[in-house]
Amino acid sequence: MFTVADDHWLRGAARRPTAHMNERPDPADISLVVIHGISLPPGRFGTGCVERFFCGQLADSTGEALAGLAGVRVSSHLFLSRRGSLTQFVPFDRRAWHAGVSCYRGRSNCNDFSIGIELEGTDERPYTSSQYRRLTQALQALFVRYPTLSATTIAGHCDIAPGRKTDPGPAFDWRRLRHALTSTPSH
Repeated sequence: MFTVADDHWLRGAARRPTAHMNERPDPADISLVVIHGISLPPGRFGTGCVERFFCGQLADSTGEALAGLAGVRVSSHLFLSRRGSLTQFVPFDRRAWHAGVSCYRGRSNCNDFSIGIELEGTDERPYTSSQYRRLTQALQALFVRYPTLSATTIAGHCDIAPGRKTDPGPAFDWRRLRHALTSTPSH
C-alpha cells in the first residue's frame, strides 16, 4: 500500500526527480487528478524513453519517431508502467507540466491545481490489470493526503483538453477504475 509522505513524495514509488516543474500558485490547492496515456516511441512499451523524456534526457539520436520531442519540457507527477511499477518525478505540492492548455469545471491552467498520472499505454490498447491495481492504490493514498481529491475529481487528459488530446483513450476503463475506488477500502 502507498502513502504520501510529508515531503509530498509517494512512499513505495521509485523517485526520479526532474527539473521540469515549478511552484504552484497555491501549493494547498490540489483539487484534480488528470489521467494520461503515453508510450514512446508511440505504441512501444518498456523502452525507458518516457522516463527520460520527463527528465529532459531524450537524446537527439532516439530516431525519427521521437525527433519532434527534442527540447520539449514535459513532466508528470507519476508514471505507471505496463507492469505496474510507479515512478514519481515531481512532488505533489509542486506543479508538473503535463496538462498544457486545459480547462476543468471553468478553471483554466490545470497544471496549477492538478496531479498528473501518466499510464504507459495507447488510446486503443487495453491497460493492464497491474496498472488498474496500482492506480487505485496510488489514488487512495492521494485521497487520504489531499482531502480535496476524490473519485469525482478525476478526469482524462481528453476531458480537460478536448479536441487537442485524446488520452487515455477509449481503451481506458473508467467504470473499472471507479468500481475499484468505491469497493476497495482506502486504509
